[in-house]
Order: sequence, then structure tokens, then C-alpha cells
Amino acid sequence: MANLKLGKLPDRTPSKITITVGADLSQALNDYAALYRQTYGESETVAELIPFMLVGFLEGDRVFAKARKEGLPGAGASEKPRRQSSSTLDNT
Repeated sequence: MANLKLGKLPDRTPSKITITVGADLSQALNDYAALYRQTYGESETVAELIPFMLVGFLEGDRVFAKARKEGLPGAGASEKPRRQSSSTLDNT
């Protein structure tokens, strides 16, 4: 039996999550759910797996864990915009 990074999910009350992802990520998530089913013999939806994947990702991020331990800066204090709109470009 394969050892997936994500262990068998604990009993829980299911909740619904709605997100938009690209086609490649959607296929990868569906493939993961299929492998999960094959590995553990239980079918879980992608929406049921995603929260546990995110927890695993966050718990495995050492920089994030250190920042949380040291106290994160105020909300939005260190955020930088990802894109610069054409209206904010210097036209000189």
C-alpha cells in the first residue's frame, strides 16, 4: 500500500468549499482523489481533501511556522500588489 503524504482523513462533519482552479490543477486534484480512493479504499471528494491538503502544506512550511511563532505582522502590513495596473504606470 502506498504511503501518501496526506494520511487517512479523520471522521468529521463534511463542509462544502467552492473555488476556481485551472484545468491542470483540477485534473491533478481529481487524480489525487482517485489515488486516495485506491490507497485507502474510501472515496473522498476533492472538496473534502483540499482542507487537509492545505493544513499539511501550512504545517510543512517552516518559514510560515516561524513567522506564526514570532507573531505575524498586522493584517495587510507587508502585502505588496502582485500586478501594476496600466493606470499606475509612470507615463513620462
